[in-house]
Amino acid sequence: MVANHTRSPGRLPDGGALVRLVGFVVLINVIGSLPGVFSSPDTAWFRSLEKPWFYPPGIAFPIVWTLLFTLLGVALWLVWRSDASGRRLALGLFAVQMAFNVAWTPTFFALEAPLAALGIILALWVLVVATIEAFRRVDRRAAALLVPYLAWVTFAAVLNFDLWRLNA
Repeated sequence: MVANHTRSPGRLPDGGALVRLVGFVVLINVIGSLPGVFSSPDTAWFRSLEKPWFYPPGIAFPIVWTLLFTLLGVALWLVWRSDASGRRLALGLFAVQMAFNVAWTPTFFALEAPLAALGIILALWVLVVATIEAFRRVDRRAAALLVPYLAWVTFAAVLNFDLWRLNA
């Protein structure tokens, strides 16, 4: 069930709502980038790993994650401002999946534990699917905004698996 809003769906939010939207986007980008402050692929260990043939250029990761975290921020804002039933569950699932997202980077890079990171990203994948379903019940637009994230997490899980397989 999609929440009823007082304004028509095609109209832009008012100034206060727009400021809150930007705040959500910035907040999710900050939270998502925090693990990179403490760990990164710029280590001798990671450089020494054999990479699969489909490993993207390094510049792809910050660009893709910034775009995805921006979409997540917009989706979260849509659900947060809704009064639809299921909102609390959707927000809770979002928080849990975000915690798993944040846990992956230090597990893989700082702990140098690709297998443990694979377990985290597989759990993350399940949580993202559950979050999309919960968001769909609140606001279909919010759910749709998470689909590129699911695609990237799927790719990242395959990449994580291959990095582990090639270097085990």
